[in-house]
Amino acid sequence: MGEIFLILEGVTVQIGGLRVLDGLDWTIHRGEQWAVLGPSGAGKTVLAHTLLGLHFASGQVGTDGLRITMVEQQHRFRGRPGATDLYYQQRFNSADADATITVAEELAMAGLSAELGVLGERGVLADPGVPGGRDGEWLDQLHVRALLTKPLIQLSNGENKRVQLAIALLEKPDLLIFDNPFLGLDVGGRDVLCGIIDRLAAGGMPMILITGECDIPVCITHIGRLENGQWSFAGPKEAFRSTERRHEIRLEPSILAQLHGSDPAGNAADRPVVPDRPVVISMCDVTIRYGEATILDHINWEVRQGERWSVSGPNGAGKSTLLSLITADNPQAYANPIWLFGRRRGTGETIWEIKQKIGFVSPELHLYFDPSATCREVVASGLFDTIGLFRLLTPEQEETVTGWMKLLSLHDLRMRRLPQLSAGQQRMILLARALIKNPPMLILDEPCQGLDDEQTAYFRELVTVLCETFNKTLIYVSHYRQELPRCIDRFLRLERGQRVE
Repeated sequence: MGEIFLILEGVTVQIGGLRVLDGLDWTIHRGEQWAVLGPSGAGKTVLAHTLLGLHFASGQVGTDGLRITMVEQQHRFRGRPGATDLYYQQRFNSADADATITVAEELAMAGLSAELGVLGERGVLADPGVPGGRDGEWLDQLHVRALLTKPLIQLSNGENKRVQLAIALLEKPDLLIFDNPFLGLDVGGRDVLCGIIDRLAAGGMPMILITGECDIPVCITHIGRLENGQWSFAGPKEAFRSTERRHEIRLEPSILAQLHGSDPAGNAADRPVVPDRPVVISMCDVTIRYGEATILDHINWEVRQGERWSVSGPNGAGKSTLLSLITADNPQAYANPIWLFGRRRGTGETIWEIKQKIGFVSPELHLYFDPSATCREVVASGLFDTIGLFRLLTPEQEETVTGWMKLLSLHDLRMRRLPQLSAGQQRMILLARALIKNPPMLILDEPCQGLDDEQTAYFRELVTVLCETFNKTLIYVSHYRQELPRCIDRFLRLERGQRVE
């Protein structure tokens, strides 16, 4: 056994009156590479932040002298000085793109301007040549060089992750912590990242990965599983036994009937089968461009009521842009032949009339809520399609909010603020927000990001039961085929902005 590299003894961390880490002991020896697993809310990210010195902890945290860099699970966009507050639809509005900094400026702000050449006005590279060597190699392997002039807010989730990784690697840390680095990455991106992690390990870089059981790189030597702030296992990888739970989830019909008593279509059993279901989405030769970049290229797509679609494709393929045309978040919808719910865009309908028919989740939606908002307020805002709650609820609306939070086991979190929750708990809150008004269409963009195995299984079954019971139309995006609800029976794949068969 090598020399001790990092040690924790009796570490306890309390946040908001809750004990998140509870007398935790942990010793990492030089040469070990650790993966930290555990259910949502177990304290994994809090443990990482404690190593960074971001939380007050009792006990001993032996990280003195270590330069620790962490790749966070979610990137937070930064606006230019003097720009107005960022809003969700801004990433799709080319007129507002200049309100956020570019990738080149982000890297320069991290102290990496020497690696990027001289920055001209507005962050455009006057000399785009990046020096060779190891640093330039990481920029190339993560395909960051091609993103340098792109505004941060217009990056896909996967592109954003690559920029974060580039910054972390170029900082040359003594210890590199990844918080769920594979979230939002397509299959190719996950393979590339695993390869980079394995090469870093081979070069002697100590790493801690917070991840799931299905995303453990070959180089990992030790595994720790957190549950309720303590280790349920901590030791060599070969001694670890999977704790993944596989069991059928059953939803009580009486609960669903109570929550959806106002379903305008009535119970599914009482509805006749309609052979020719109405078209709810129609796109004819749709093309979306930002400057010289073509994001969607001559897309033709028709969705009928009650169909359940999987939309897939690599990072940057145009999936989020496609969804933004349906959710009324993209102004370029008016310049294309797009029909939603039987009406062409731009013929007098309001965005609120469209949003009222859609329940929506995206990987970054939580970033745009006021940090002081309670979870109850976030869920309730789904009744009005606003990012924040700006009106009083009726007793009936309060009952609906309570019912959904109980159904998703969120009732105990109702008065906590959204940023106080784990990533998985935040995602469940946003799922409740999407479902609360019983919309005829659900658009779920990577909804299981951050959920643990049990939450994912429950949610997949919930989506299937809702779609089958209430004849909902479903558009579902995921990079993991095993996350798709079993009701999915139609598939659309995008590559480089084009539809492929």
